[in-house]
Amino acid sequence: MKKPAQVLLRAGTDTQRFALKLTAAAALAALSAAAVGQEAVKADAQLETVTVTGVKASLTKSLAIKRTSEQVVESVVAEDIGKLPDNNVVEALQRVTGIQVTNRAGGEVGTLSIRGLPDIATTWNGRNIFTASGTQVALQDIPSTLVRQIDVYKTRDASQLENGIAGQIDVKSLRPFDFKGAKVSLLARETYLDPAKKWNPQLSAMASNRWKTDAGELGALVNLSMVKTDYRNESVTPGAMVPFTSPNAAEVPAGYIPLQRIFDNAIWTPGTYTGLPQKAGSTLNFNGTARPYYLARDAVFQSDVEGQRERPAANVALQWQPNDDAVYTFEAMYNGYCDKVFNKLLFSFVDWWGSLGSNPAGTITTFPGTNVIKTRTVNDVYGFNSGDYTTSATDSYIYALNGKWNLGDRLRLDGDVSYQTSKYHSEFTATRIERVAPSIAVDFNSGGGNMAFKFNNNADLVDPAKWTVAQFYDNANRNEGSAATASLSGVYDADWGPLKTLHFGARFDSRKASEANRTQSAFLGRSLASLGANYYHVNSNFGADIADVPRAWMEPNAYYIRDNIDAWRKLYNSVDANFLTTDKLSLQKTFQVKEDTTNLFLMADAENQLLGRPLRANFGVRYVQVDTSMTAYSVNATTKVVTPTNGEKTAKKFLPSLTLRYEPVNDVLLRFNYGETLRRPGFGDLNPVLQLSDDVSRVGYGGGSGGNPGLEPTRSKNLDLTGEWYFQKDSALYGTLFQRKIDGLVVPLRRRVHVDPANDPFRNSTSGGDHTNGYDYVISSPVNASNGKISGIELGAIYFPKGLPGLLDGLGFQGSVTRLTSSQNVPTANNAGEIVSQLEAPFFGVSKLSWNATLAYEKGPIGARLSYVRRAAFLAANEAALFANPIGIWRRPEKSVDFQLTYNVNDRMAFDISGVNLTNEMQQQYYHFGDAGSPELTNFGTVQTGRSLSVGFRWKM
Repeated sequence: MKKPAQVLLRAGTDTQRFALKLTAAAALAALSAAAVGQEAVKADAQLETVTVTGVKASLTKSLAIKRTSEQVVESVVAEDIGKLPDNNVVEALQRVTGIQVTNRAGGEVGTLSIRGLPDIATTWNGRNIFTASGTQVALQDIPSTLVRQIDVYKTRDASQLENGIAGQIDVKSLRPFDFKGAKVSLLARETYLDPAKKWNPQLSAMASNRWKTDAGELGALVNLSMVKTDYRNESVTPGAMVPFTSPNAAEVPAGYIPLQRIFDNAIWTPGTYTGLPQKAGSTLNFNGTARPYYLARDAVFQSDVEGQRERPAANVALQWQPNDDAVYTFEAMYNGYCDKVFNKLLFSFVDWWGSLGSNPAGTITTFPGTNVIKTRTVNDVYGFNSGDYTTSATDSYIYALNGKWNLGDRLRLDGDVSYQTSKYHSEFTATRIERVAPSIAVDFNSGGGNMAFKFNNNADLVDPAKWTVAQFYDNANRNEGSAATASLSGVYDADWGPLKTLHFGARFDSRKASEANRTQSAFLGRSLASLGANYYHVNSNFGADIADVPRAWMEPNAYYIRDNIDAWRKLYNSVDANFLTTDKLSLQKTFQVKEDTTNLFLMADAENQLLGRPLRANFGVRYVQVDTSMTAYSVNATTKVVTPTNGEKTAKKFLPSLTLRYEPVNDVLLRFNYGETLRRPGFGDLNPVLQLSDDVSRVGYGGGSGGNPGLEPTRSKNLDLTGEWYFQKDSALYGTLFQRKIDGLVVPLRRRVHVDPANDPFRNSTSGGDHTNGYDYVISSPVNASNGKISGIELGAIYFPKGLPGLLDGLGFQGSVTRLTSSQNVPTANNAGEIVSQLEAPFFGVSKLSWNATLAYEKGPIGARLSYVRRAAFLAANEAALFANPIGIWRRPEKSVDFQLTYNVNDRMAFDISGVNLTNEMQQQYYHFGDAGSPELTNFGTVQTGRSLSVGFRWKM
């Protein structure tokens, strides 16, 4: 089974969460009452720069931001988010030029990149924010109803954060001084998700007011949101490829039988980039003799994920303006996340060779012209079903105080202090049941990239008497992060000839993070039927839109086991004394880190004339010093003794930036940007302690990973050349040529190590394994061993034609296209981890072409949008280095058709209906590297994400 490409870090502190919610709820009630009382005299209490009416006005605002900014910026304003079927920040950005999204599962979009790169600096009102021990925030945890504006910075100047080589996404929340007076708004939405076939509520409320007092003007705002989602993801996956001997007895090497799996790594090398050749008649060397081989999958599996997710969020803002030269803002934000997931897994091997019958050659077919097996029937196959249950929770808080001062006519200062905490906790339990099925018949690609299979009797899948309770896996994690940050910046209107303004500032950030986990497993060996009906569950109605596969199967009832977890642990302890009961469980810290960052910057704005037209320049430099200290903890697998390892390092960088902005004719802008940005190593990548995994695929060695405390920041040199034509107030054409030259990319490098039995968790004396000899493991560790380049062009347009006749008046268009090329060197290493060669490959997550188009309509009380988003195929991840298929896992092209219709009853009330993924697209993968592999020949997994339909009600005052 494959791990998710990325696991979002989440955490929880109930006391803080309750206190913030209680304070916010009380303030909301008070503000609502005050707002109602003042509504009659403040009917015009609406500030156009924040709350605009209609999609046309919101797009006009985004163009104004783009036009006046020194940097290359794309913006989404509040009305634009509220008018689209978007529940969180990631979904709200998917139609922005240069943005690509993927992982459309669980009823939402999960992953975002800027121009193909995922390394994004995430900020809230300009402050760096993160989730737990990660370096970025989980943007999908921020509901769109808490946001007044999102700015996507594709370039940066010296005054902005240095991290995030892809760019920066700044989420701006509402403040009371954004409105002229009292303001109240409510949103209620229900979303129906298919295939979960559940309705899901989303509720949000905002109240704001401001008052003039003898001490100056005061303002207060509360914004609350809650989203609940019941979702379902269905997926089917053929396993990885492994080699087999020929089905023809005359071609079978001595010591083998027809269609026997070849395990001997002296005959073939697992995990090469292109895998073994797939041409018919390809051979391997058996003791000096060339013999033909065949390729087939080692397994088939399907997963039915049932989840329930909650996202509470709150934002509180207080503002005070004692006079015209000072403004103080206190604001706090809370993001919560809670997810409960039951993964119902069916898994069967298809690589057994011992009972092929009298005519083994007749049990297979191959894809034409290849040695790749398309269909086969296999007898006596081992399989297991698993009931996996995961609970995870995050609680993230940030508190900030900001002051802005005018000191005289020329100097303006901005001071900011903030503190944030983020905690994540998860628990994972999985119980397996196992059996040997009489036979399985498989078609690894029955059409459309989907496999089909059936057992000799699918009814046995739901018979508890056919199953034995096997392993129980019991794991937990806790990740925590905090940061205290202080900054002071200023702008001085120098007006020294061409030099107009000077910008300067300093920022200090002290970040702490830690991670801890526990893991254990044991084997029971009892009949499932003997445990009683509460302990098993029958999954049904699976995959009707995917493929011809079993629709129902039995797995352990993870809900019941979780509710009775103490008794379940005692049951496994009764057969394995090393398996711990609940009262003896504890988490072991794996590392803790402290990172202090000091920033200084100096920047200037200049203005002159070129050919009689204005030329503006912005240039500066940012100094960055990062001091990191870490303690890693390793645990002896036999004695359980914990050994800490300490380390320290310092990194210093100067990062220059330059922007030229020229207006050759009215309404046409040309920009040139040069800047340098950093990607810092993730804290987990610095942890040197080895995390080992057993040899479950029986290839002769285990796997594992370990960090590298010597990692350096990745550095990117960025060039952008932009042209923009604003031919109407609400319409524009724009395009950008760009390049990112990236040095010191972090890539995984594999080396083979021999692990002493005492430190081997699978073969030491306490595990019950063979502890007389050590065992080999292939360890993957991150290194700064790659350089790369990504370049491309993006084009965008917003156009609302003038003078259209009749009902067509109000029709508009928004669209963009991004073309990318990328390459990086990929090192290969020998068993000692020494680099012996280099290959060239594209970046992960980069589609060569992506585009989106939206038809918008605003006339009278009616507003509508029809959107289409598409991205081409891209490299998503690499397979484990254990198999014979091409190592790259590629995503097939992804697309989504979305629709939204709004009816404005009056200026205060509106109803909307929207749909997402109306064409019911699936998410599919395949193995590919260079010229090897294709969606038809080496198809991988298919995920059915389903459609969604929403109905909503909005009210404001």
